[in-house]
Amino acid sequence: MILNPSEHDVRNVYKLMVGVIVPRPIAFVSTISLKGIRNLAPFSFFTGISANPPTVCFSPMIRSSDGNRKDTLNNIEATGEFVINVVSEQIAVPMNICSIEFPPDVDEFRESGLTPVESDLVKPPRVKESLVNMECKLVQVVHVSPKPLGGSLVIGEILRFHIRDDLFNDYRIDPDKLHPIGRMAGSTYIRTTDRFDLIRPKAGELKSP
Repeated sequence: MILNPSEHDVRNVYKLMVGVIVPRPIAFVSTISLKGIRNLAPFSFFTGISANPPTVCFSPMIRSSDGNRKDTLNNIEATGEFVINVVSEQIAVPMNICSIEFPPDVDEFRESGLTPVESDLVKPPRVKESLVNMECKLVQVVHVSPKPLGGSLVIGEILRFHIRDDLFNDYRIDPDKLHPIGRMAGSTYIRTTDRFDLIRPKAGELKSP
């Protein structure tokens, strides 16, 4: 089957993308508005970009329901700061509550029951229940499309990591203690418990077929 995206409903294109770009890690992003209202929302278009400096990106999309921008994007553009909180299985349910399209004056920390903790270098709070937090400052926002289900790319530099002590060993994170989850399509998520190793070969080690 061959599909030309321009010939199909954008909602179906979105379904296709989230079905094939899998599994996706989840950026649980906390921000704060200029009025001091806390915001907490999950985004599954999320990845790392650079280690020098440590840089990450995620993509908040324009709401298909009303064509408005996400509060997260508005807050980051206004303040230049945010925190990415890693989603472990034990906070999956409150994370999902934060995916509700609440009005801008609603505090998702309160709605979800998650605990805000003061950050060291940025104003947005961290999620206490998250095992890893990354305090970030805004580097750049790339606006790709203002249309419904269009999106922006938010790029941020990590200023500080907060990691639960027992997860950390020689700069490696124990996945069996982190229990991260990933996003598939629709309402489906995955656990990262079924893993396998592949040692990266060197060019001289490859054998001719």
